[in-house]
Amino acid sequence: MFYKLICLIQFFVLSFYLNCFASVKQCEFTDQFYPAHKYQLSSMIDNYLEKAYPPEVSGDIFMLLAPHAGYGYSGQTAAFGYKLIKNKHYKTIIILGASHHQAFNGAAVYAKGSFSTPLGQLNIDEEFTQSILEKNNEFFADESVFNREHSVEVQLPFLQKVLKGFKIVPIVAGDCSLDTCNKIAQILKMAIGERNDVLVVVSSDLYHGYDFAEADTVDALTLGLIKQMDYQGLYYALRETKAQACGGIGIVIGLALAKELGYNNVKVLNQTNSAIVTENRTKGEWTVGYASCAVFKKREANMLSNQQKRKLLILARQTIDHYLKTGKKLDNVETDSVLNQKMGAFVTLTQDGQLRGCIGNLIGTQPVYLTVRDMAIEAAVDDPRFRPLKYAELNDLQIEISVLSPLKQVDSADQIELGKHGVLVRRGMQSGVFLPQVATETGWSKDEFLNTLCSQKAGLPSDAWKNKDTQLYIFNAQVFSEKDLGE
Repeated sequence: MFYKLICLIQFFVLSFYLNCFASVKQCEFTDQFYPAHKYQLSSMIDNYLEKAYPPEVSGDIFMLLAPHAGYGYSGQTAAFGYKLIKNKHYKTIIILGASHHQAFNGAAVYAKGSFSTPLGQLNIDEEFTQSILEKNNEFFADESVFNREHSVEVQLPFLQKVLKGFKIVPIVAGDCSLDTCNKIAQILKMAIGERNDVLVVVSSDLYHGYDFAEADTVDALTLGLIKQMDYQGLYYALRETKAQACGGIGIVIGLALAKELGYNNVKVLNQTNSAIVTENRTKGEWTVGYASCAVFKKREANMLSNQQKRKLLILARQTIDHYLKTGKKLDNVETDSVLNQKMGAFVTLTQDGQLRGCIGNLIGTQPVYLTVRDMAIEAAVDDPRFRPLKYAELNDLQIEISVLSPLKQVDSADQIELGKHGVLVRRGMQSGVFLPQVATETGWSKDEFLNTLCSQKAGLPSDAWKNKDTQLYIFNAQVFSEKDLGE
């Protein structure tokens, strides 16, 4: 009996071990595409990143196009894109690879477990993969597609060197109709939703052929369509072999997805080919094209990046903490040029989902980081609607910041867009203001929004906004909270 019990325990231990480790995808292309030794690989990527000087991208990057040849050929070009995202706050990385050995329709997903490289292990975002597999049969789970497939694997060490705390969604695109590409993009769009911490990496080389001069011509056409985000034109140009990209279907899907999510700008960061890299431009030599591109959404003037938003949120919390302990303002110096611009700002405090304080300055009279610092204190202890905050309540507090554009006077309420514009109403010495999110949170109509603004905030008759003697001003606001940025 005791012997049977021991055997049973061993069986369960073995089963647990197999379940834990069966879905670890071991690297297959070390010493072929990149070094197998951890420190040699790390040093190689560091060297590429140090030598990469990508052009500035004034916006939030959603997608990178990165080559997937051996690092000695395309690693330096890949580094241009990866350097741009270094230390950014991405939590999920979708890697759209190409199938070099298996023919299939749709997109294969490595749905569970992890990938291993010499730099460590990367876990699959299983919640994300499950969400796309549930939608329809355009996506399917098949780990075998990733065997002997380098397009996903070679991107991983670069990601490990420039980012932290993320999970991956490995996808290999097969042969797809344009309709299927659009369906896949729509499924990914639904899975991403309102998140701003997702990055797409499309893994693709460009021209493949024996004519160096032709490589320049074909890659110029391919990149021209990519820069225009003309994914339909690119799809048909690939079918007709006017354009070339071994990961072309992934590029089509990535561009369609980016456009759906409002990312409408492409910048080519670096372009080369194997003939240039090897300095062998002999006619008839096999040539492969490489490019690194970023797809992004331009920020409006004075718009803040996620890193700048995070700085302001940390400053607001540290300021309140310091003031409640000492009764003094935090002495802080900020070197970021954007945060030193004069902009208005509001700081809103909530506790258990209920308003706990909200104070702001509409017109920027000092650098925005100082405005946030001062308004954080005002919201915590000087909002007349609430008793001063106690230090013991600080941990239960959520902080939201609204950074404001300059006021713009409008002639009519017809120019006000609910949810987009904050509004200041003024007549004589009486005025009141609502931030843009008030309309969204309340669900008011425009009449209800303006009636309440006049009567409750400005102390005017509810229909005062219709009077020609009443001035209406609009402004935009970047609204962000600790919850939004995962603080």
